[in-house]
Amino acid sequence: MLSYRHAFHAGNHADVLKHFIEVQLLRYLSQKDKPFWYIDTHAGAGCYALDSGYATQNAEYESGIARLWRRDDLPEALADYVTLVKSINPDGQMKLYPGSPLIAQRLLREQDKMRLFELHPSDSELLQENFAGSGALVQSADGFTALKALLPPPPRRALLLIDPPYEDKQDYQRVVSALREGLKRFASGVYAVWYPQLQRADARQLPEQLKQLPVKSWLNVALSVQGLSEDGFGMHGSGMFVLNPPWNLHATLQQVMPYLADVLGRDAQASFILEQGQK
Repeated sequence: MLSYRHAFHAGNHADVLKHFIEVQLLRYLSQKDKPFWYIDTHAGAGCYALDSGYATQNAEYESGIARLWRRDDLPEALADYVTLVKSINPDGQMKLYPGSPLIAQRLLREQDKMRLFELHPSDSELLQENFAGSGALVQSADGFTALKALLPPPPRRALLLIDPPYEDKQDYQRVVSALREGLKRFASGVYAVWYPQLQRADARQLPEQLKQLPVKSWLNVALSVQGLSEDGFGMHGSGMFVLNPPWNLHATLQQVMPYLADVLGRDAQASFILEQGQK
């Protein structure tokens, strides 16, 4: 299925959670001089207009990044992410929202490399345009399949972001299979998986399945911005599951998640989950 366009959802609460954590992971990997790769299996278009086109139809950013834009009480780690988003809007107006690849590009160093994959033909073309001349390898390809040829990366250090649209229910199992295969080839990589919070069984079961993977440590964080709908449809939140997370990520999230639940919450049932495990 190739109907999904992330532009409709750019800057929403799920993007805030995903990209805030992405920034934390990239900052951590950059602490050592040794190079690393950033691999994005579902890279999208790379950057999105908020004042025109798809993003204006539902204006989901208004209950996401817009709620943080002018806050003066942001926790330090969250402020780092918001400052990065503002850096691509130098006039101070919220007109553009960076996708995961653009956030990575802003934080990677000269010695680091990007590998970006997007299967949707329109978004893949935009991704090629947005990263032309950047040095990033951009391919119109299935990111799940592409991982097999990339791992392990030459520097033996990498952040792999996996965030499929999950419109095809097979994506849930493909995530688990891709991670299981990836860990066989590259057990020490940092893998970050975004997932939606839905009432459907495969969405609810995914975090539990990820906890069973053969990895030394994991972290699961989810933000629910509202209670479950009466009709059982719709996404009420999202999560990030990180394999081999930085040692300090849990403590950072302990500070930030109550703030996000309060500021991005839509009703009294807004909440968060934060848990970690080791084997």
